[in-house]
Amino acid sequence: MHTDPSLRTPLTDDEIFEAHRGGKLSVTSVHPLHTMRDLSISYTPGVARVCEAIAEDPAKAREYTGTGTTVAVISDGSAVLGLGNIGPKAALPVMEGKAQLFQQFAGLNAIPVVLDTQDTDELVAIITALAPSFGAINLEDIAAPRCFEVERRVIEALDIPVMHDDQHGTAVVILAALRNAAKVLARELADLRVVVSGAGAAGIACVNMLLDAGVPDIVVLDSRGVIHSGREDLNPVKQDLAARTNPRGVTGGPTQAFAGASVFIGVSRGLVPEETVQLMQQDPILFSLANPDPEIAQEVAERHGGVVATGRSDRPNQINNVLAFPGIFLGALEAQATAITPGMKLAASDAIASLVDKPTADNIVPSALDGRVARAVADAVAKAWRG
Repeated sequence: MHTDPSLRTPLTDDEIFEAHRGGKLSVTSVHPLHTMRDLSISYTPGVARVCEAIAEDPAKAREYTGTGTTVAVISDGSAVLGLGNIGPKAALPVMEGKAQLFQQFAGLNAIPVVLDTQDTDELVAIITALAPSFGAINLEDIAAPRCFEVERRVIEALDIPVMHDDQHGTAVVILAALRNAAKVLARELADLRVVVSGAGAAGIACVNMLLDAGVPDIVVLDSRGVIHSGREDLNPVKQDLAARTNPRGVTGGPTQAFAGASVFIGVSRGLVPEETVQLMQQDPILFSLANPDPEIAQEVAERHGGVVATGRSDRPNQINNVLAFPGIFLGALEAQATAITPGMKLAASDAIASLVDKPTADNIVPSALDGRVARAVADAVAKAWRG
């Protein structure tokens, strides 16, 4: 098992809380203010000249303000990590951490913004009103199904890149890992039979990515069983999902879904017993991404799986969306894209997968700390936007 030596000593509460004391971010000035001339250039009267130029040509804001390299990380605190609806203040440490990752891996400035409302109309109105301060918007930890409508409406309202990372960042990395896992086992994406456990934000985005990549046979499980067109308890989002998945018409529960499957992707907190895993094809691909406890116990996954991945940093093959979102936003901003398209996300996934030259069962995605990733993803995303 390839584990970072820094993780061999267990984390302590003292260490964790001290690292968060006073927040994890600071704002610094690019230009020093040592003289009155410095002050006159950066602020009044010099700043008025720049304001007038932008008023005449709003596109100049990108050149003469920080918007071109600044991302808003926005949440309503309704679906934070595995903690659930803990509210905006409790979500703020996560948003600060996300801003750290943008800076560390992509060199982008990011501002955490938590909103004290979970009303869809209010969220859309506030986010769009805040947009002139930013070059892009990363939506974070907004619960499904509200997150789908919020993202759709904000994208429609704005001409800057907008992405709900819990959906698309996770899906991009899952697809990259699946491509390389299939290579390890000499399988083709088009021949895979995939079970996705979880029909929330990440699960639905994962299904969409897999369909776009040419994986035709996907069965989705929610808390009530297999999602299929005959169920009468589906909301509109799941009705749409039923129409686009489950080509063999599977009904029932986990037993029926897992029978003969070659891939499991878990993005829920439900536990899968060993006898259910044994219903799958030999040497299945098992991606159990719940944290801290994967859907399939590690010892069970290692006993039966051909390739195993989790969301944990202390196991091989961590599926971590930090491999995706910094580079996706960097590439979109560098290309001056007005949106993040499905083609850009597929390009990002391909770039991540390509950084593993010779995939093995214990090495299907780059390390979260691999400094090559954000640049490779950004270049691929920018190229996809420019066509």
